[in-house]
Parts: sequence; C-alpha cells; structure tokens
Amino acid sequence: MNFDQLFSGFSQLKVAVVGDVMLDTYWWGHVERISPEAPVPVVALDKKEYRIGGAGNVALNSVALGATTFIVSVIGDDADGKQLTELFRKHHINTDYLIASGKRITTNKTRVISRNQQMMRLDAELTNDIHVTQEDELVKQVRSLFANSKPDVLIFEDYNKGVLTEKTIFELIELCKQNNVVTAVDPKRKNFFAYRSVDIFKPNLKEVKEGLNLLLEVVDQDSLTEIHSLLQEKLQHQISFITLSEQGVFFQSPDQSKIIPTHIRNIADVSGAGDTVIAVASLVYASTKNMLLAAEMANIAGGLVCEEVGTAAIDKEKLLDECKLLLK
Repeated sequence: MNFDQLFSGFSQLKVAVVGDVMLDTYWWGHVERISPEAPVPVVALDKKEYRIGGAGNVALNSVALGATTFIVSVIGDDADGKQLTELFRKHHINTDYLIASGKRITTNKTRVISRNQQMMRLDAELTNDIHVTQEDELVKQVRSLFANSKPDVLIFEDYNKGVLTEKTIFELIELCKQNNVVTAVDPKRKNFFAYRSVDIFKPNLKEVKEGLNLLLEVVDQDSLTEIHSLLQEKLQHQISFITLSEQGVFFQSPDQSKIIPTHIRNIADVSGAGDTVIAVASLVYASTKNMLLAAEMANIAGGLVCEEVGTAAIDKEKLLDECKLLLK
C-alpha cells in the first residue's frame, strides 16, 4: 500500500456527518475554601474553554485527515448553538446544512475542573426525538447536500439525544443507496436495530452485548463471528466492525473476518477514541473498499488518540508514520 498516496487522496473525499452534536464546556478553577452556605467546595474560576463534542468530534477527525466535511444536525437557536457553530467554522467544518431550531436547546456538557480533577458535570440537553417537522427538515437538508455536493460517505453518529430517529435513519440510508454513497454508523442502544442495510455497523462490544442481550464469556473469532450472524439477521448490513477496548477490533465483511489486536500504548484518556475509529475506518473504506486496511488503520488511530489527555482529533502525520511502520 502506498500510504502517501492514500493519505493525499483523503483531500478528494467529501464526508457528511449526521447526528447529535454537542458543546463541551470546561471551567477550570482552584479551590481554597468550603462554602458557608453548604458543605461544598467553592471553585474560583480561572478560565473557560469550549470544544466540539458528540458527532462534531467525528467531523473534527474527518477534517484532520483532510476531507471536505459537512455537519448535519439540529441544534438550539441559542447562545450555545452560536458558540458551537462558530467552533465548527473555525475548524473548517461546513455548517450550511446545520439546523438551528427554537424548539430545541443545544446540548452542552459543562465540566468543572480543579487540580486536574473533574469535580462536577452539568448537562443541559433535550433527549426526546426531534419533531416530525424537524425530521422532514433534516432529510431535506441532506437531500440538498447531495444535490449540491454529493458526499462519498455519510456517517451516522448517534448519542441518543433525539436527532436521529427511525424515520430519518431509514430515509437517509435509502437516499445513500440510491446515490451509491457509503454509509457507516456508530450506534447507541435506542436505535440499535434501526440502521438496516447500512454498509458499516460499528458498535463497541458492550453495546453489542446489551443490544443482543448476550452474556459473552469468551471473546474470540468464533463468538464474534456468531455475533456478526445475529446482527446480520436483524440488520442485513454489509460489514460488522466491533471495537474490543484493550483487545483491539474485530471486523467481518462478506469475504473476510479478523480480530486485529491493539498496539501497546501509554494510555492517557480513552474519551473520543470511538469517534476517531469510525472516522478513519469510513474514510479509508470509502477510498479503497478494503475493510481489512480500514480496520487496521482505525485500530492504530484509536490507540494514538488514547495517548492524548481529553478528546483529541487524530494527527494525520502521526497516523501516516505509524501506518508505514506497523502495516508494512
């Protein structure tokens, strides 16, 4: 594999990310006393930081690899939504198809941190499904995106916050099939079996066990192949791609199946690794149609971002160097 050529080709790809976007807010401060009003620490605020979260982190990884990336979601018509939109634009993520609705609020997860320890998290969010009119608007926006700038791959990023509903999932997969666009999904429990006929189905092992109600004692090639069969009965999808935490990843395509062990890393933080894995796997598969290569590269990428503290997008040059070193 000519990795230089492959990585250079990512700039020719167009990627649509559809799902639940979030604003991650960090309040950094220091504690010197206990409140006289209640037995709680008083945090003196030193600085605030805003980051892109949820489905937006998949878009960040896609942009980091060089692909033209569009974000499609429903956010609130509020200050948090404006802040998040500004962050998308700052990171060169196209927001032309982002919907700001007065009937929703923008998901904002605020973390209060002192002495490098998270003391509290405050979540502002709505988790009920978007209204039918918003469903129609979301599908309309994706149709408009296809008409103006057809993507090579559409990634569903589901965090159970209500943007992805059975109706929108069904209609968007059909639209992708009609237009020969690769589909990939990082599912959650609520819509787990709604992603019928998707190309790449990427849950983690915990989500698979919960979704299929399995008590899995041994994780090996045979048990994972059986899981693929059980999933395919319900989903009729093309490829199962299951992340196995410290054990690596498993994939099964129509003609190949393999467990790819993880590479030894100094793990600092696993948050956001799944976002990196789905982004890298989707782009590589869209470029090559080689799921073994996509799984191997995504496995390396997931390990690399775990070496960083906090949610971090993949470093393209680091990934290129690691692929050359490890995938000779």
